[in-house]
Amino acid sequence: MEFLAFSDFMTGLGMAITPTVLGCILLGVVIGVIFGAAPGLTATAGVAIVTPLTYGISFESSMGILLGIYCGGYFAGSIPAILVNTPGAPGNSATALDGHAMAKNGEASRALSLATTGSFVGGLASGLILLFFAPMLSGLALKFTSVEYFSFGLFGLVCVAAISGGDLLCGCTAACMGLILGCVGTDPVTGAVDRLTFGVAELSTGIDLMAALIAFFCVAEMLNQGGKELAVQQLPEQKDCRFSTVLADFVRNRWLVLKSILIGTCIGILPGTGPTIASWIAYTSTGKNVKGEPDIGKGAPRGIIAAEVSNNAVTGGATIPLLTLGIPGDTVTAVLLGALMIQNITPGPFFILENGPLFSVIIVSLMLGNLFLFAFGLSLRRILPKLLSFPPAIVLPVIGVLAATGGFAAGNSAFNVLVTGILGVVGYLLSRTGLPMAPLVLGIVLSPIIERNFRDALSVHDMDCTVFLTRPISAGLLLAAALTIAYMAYRSRTGRRIV
Repeated sequence: MEFLAFSDFMTGLGMAITPTVLGCILLGVVIGVIFGAAPGLTATAGVAIVTPLTYGISFESSMGILLGIYCGGYFAGSIPAILVNTPGAPGNSATALDGHAMAKNGEASRALSLATTGSFVGGLASGLILLFFAPMLSGLALKFTSVEYFSFGLFGLVCVAAISGGDLLCGCTAACMGLILGCVGTDPVTGAVDRLTFGVAELSTGIDLMAALIAFFCVAEMLNQGGKELAVQQLPEQKDCRFSTVLADFVRNRWLVLKSILIGTCIGILPGTGPTIASWIAYTSTGKNVKGEPDIGKGAPRGIIAAEVSNNAVTGGATIPLLTLGIPGDTVTAVLLGALMIQNITPGPFFILENGPLFSVIIVSLMLGNLFLFAFGLSLRRILPKLLSFPPAIVLPVIGVLAATGGFAAGNSAFNVLVTGILGVVGYLLSRTGLPMAPLVLGIVLSPIIERNFRDALSVHDMDCTVFLTRPISAGLLLAAALTIAYMAYRSRTGRRIV
């Protein structure tokens, strides 16, 4: 196992805290917040646009600005999620459930403070885990084959009932609809068959996840609000929030914070997963209702804490396989791999041993990026809620324009705008029947993971289904899924609320 020498860490620290690098990190955070807060533009887009511009500058400066974008972009998607129920990125979709509910209750400042602090705690903790446990945890990712990925995806899918408002049947129905929508496009294994495209060539690449998120969370909600007689009324006056209140929320939910850090980091280590799955799994593991707090989905602080801590804990986790194995953990680290190659650096098993100071620069830049994000986010918490003082007659059309813009930006395609509109109407009709949107979206996210890995696993093991039960990690995940289903069915049958 590789360990970072103390002298290498101090050398890297000295390289990272120069005024030039600190300025690059701060600039990166600001750019990341701008990209993350704009629906349809994500941290991945920000890093991808800036990466070519790092050619010719020093390693520490390039890492500073790119990792600053990484941190800022993952947090900033929570801003529109809280204020207008429009997740700026897929990883912030779980935040919208309780965040926007708090905004409608006059607590937007508190919700933004929770999101900022959660992002800071998750990002900082995952950076420390990266520092001390990178080589050991990278070995965990190597144990995951298509068998384990299928079981992991299935386990994530059964969690949908925990966010279905207590109705197991509605949650499973919505999840199945999501699975079907996730199957739209060319067969991911053979590439020879188009499925559910109805002859529309643009659907061969599938339904864009960002377009679906905007449709089901933003357009559907906009139609719901626009159809109410009281839509002309403004939201309640927003109350200011002391940071001591936010700190008390985190102390009260300290075990949830720790659990969310571990969930985000571990899921980040697994290539192909990312913040969306991490935030949903952490959100659905918030446990039973807490006395004196609203129910989950109705403005509970712990919902925001779980979603944002795990969302930003992915940053450190996804960097572990990138640096130790040369395998990107998510879409942003895939772009960062190209940025490292621009600097003539090839990550792999010997990267830490041979490039200790550079490894330290990456860790310090991640931590400083989260520190700058914390200060920047808290400075905005009193300003941003003022946007909610505008009358809905003005706000709703603006949200509609943002939704259309986000749909277009998601794939640079006018067709995505049409998809966003159609799915938004579908989401509105489904919500009128009582079907929740969250399980539907989670089904879309997990559909390709479940299908592709199930088929790959069977192909590799001569169509032997018992392989899912003979591999320890897979068997454990399937057992946990079965116990979860049994527990939720029992709670539904006895009439108790699941979450």
